[in-house]
Amino acid sequence: MNLSRIVAHWADQTPDRTAIHYQGTDLGYAELWRRIERATAALSALGIARGERVAILAYNCPEILVLLLAAARLGALMVPLNWRLTVAEHRLILADCTPKLLLAEDDWRPHAEQLGLPVRPLSALEGTAHRAGDARLGGSDADDALIVYTSGTTGRPKGAVLTQGGLIWNAYNAIAAHDMGQQDHALNALPMFHVGGLNIQGLPVLVAGARMTLHRRFAPEHWLADVAARRPTLSVLVPAMMAAIIAHPEWPRSDLSSLRMIHAGSMIVPDSLIQAFHARGIPVGQIYGSTETAPFATVLLREDARTKLGSAGKPALHCEIRLVADPQRTGDVAEGVGEVWVRGPNVMRGYWNAPEATQAALVDGWYRTGDLARRDADGFFWIVGRSKDVIISGGENVYPAELENVLADCAQIAEAAVVGVTDPKWGETACACIVRTPGATLDEAGVLALFKDRLAPYKHPRRVLFMDTLPKTAMGKVQKFELRKAVETGA
Repeated sequence: MNLSRIVAHWADQTPDRTAIHYQGTDLGYAELWRRIERATAALSALGIARGERVAILAYNCPEILVLLLAAARLGALMVPLNWRLTVAEHRLILADCTPKLLLAEDDWRPHAEQLGLPVRPLSALEGTAHRAGDARLGGSDADDALIVYTSGTTGRPKGAVLTQGGLIWNAYNAIAAHDMGQQDHALNALPMFHVGGLNIQGLPVLVAGARMTLHRRFAPEHWLADVAARRPTLSVLVPAMMAAIIAHPEWPRSDLSSLRMIHAGSMIVPDSLIQAFHARGIPVGQIYGSTETAPFATVLLREDARTKLGSAGKPALHCEIRLVADPQRTGDVAEGVGEVWVRGPNVMRGYWNAPEATQAALVDGWYRTGDLARRDADGFFWIVGRSKDVIISGGENVYPAELENVLADCAQIAEAAVVGVTDPKWGETACACIVRTPGATLDEAGVLALFKDRLAPYKHPRRVLFMDTLPKTAMGKVQKFELRKAVETGA
């Protein structure tokens, strides 16, 4: 069996039910399956076979899911490209995974033509035949299905390899997290070049036999309008999207009553953003994980959203979590802070073409996230930052997340991140990097005053840097290594 069965099943059971609504058009399960069959034949005719890679460069569209599932039938792999990257960055990725073919939508054709690969339009997936020869359909759950490149927060991109079976298990985690059923309707505006958009609600919706409204790109006004008009029951947002929605003029008067919950997908979500949705009667759960975990690791469920506000929750249904003493690896942390390790069938097989990085990341089946967390008496996990981001000031550990939560409560701050900088007296001290809201007059003294009586003095920033923007990954995580570089060099 291969991954495409998730659509074949519902095409047989509920052929007329809408699977995807995209740009005003409903695509039913039966028609989606016909597209997958045509795409399978088209890929086969183009010479795509088991183990071959096919890259795609496109904004969100049904063709991304069609390509993934058609490639899975052949045992081939899809490589979604982050359209925010430059030609040089894409060349680096493509040189690593060497796809045989690049599919590009019209908007990205000029960019794609510079990447040194045969380029085909998305319409190439339509083909002319309806079936690929049975001899070519050898894909199975054990086969690699997806390579998702991530620079994470550490630099050079690595390709996390996810198997077909891993994607199915991840979907089971998602369905349990959302309590998702056939009656549900998910509004998906996260980019599907990343596991957030593809694997939190994209594939899981199809596994559950539910329906999805897919946005080509996120815009707060479109999200608010479709919640009111299309009445979805679920959605997933990252903090930057939550902030944009809350700041939109239509936020106070938009009808959001159809949403029984949203999930926030990020390592740490400011309490102020969560509270704004709670004030509108919408519980905010949380999904913590990474590209390497497809992305589920822990989940904060709807029933715990208010009592454990800000927690990353408990292990996802098919995941195990450890907190390990780092870097000594002397065993699990009984209390206090440890590095998060994740094990489960959804975890990546490894990094493409990077055995040393794979060996460092995977230890006896456990994926080392590099994130730090504590576990409370009720078994809930609380992410405090990344191991490489911890600031050791005068021998005391300072976790940037604590400071960033304070900064997130200030209305004059649009975005903020905290990094450690070298200090001759203390070894390291905290530097608060601030993006002010338009028209704000907040100065350094005003920023420092925010911490008075909120955190112990040794945790307070010793420096404040005002910036126009913060460097980020595709999912809105601040790239601390880039930020530290900018602070140290004065860039």
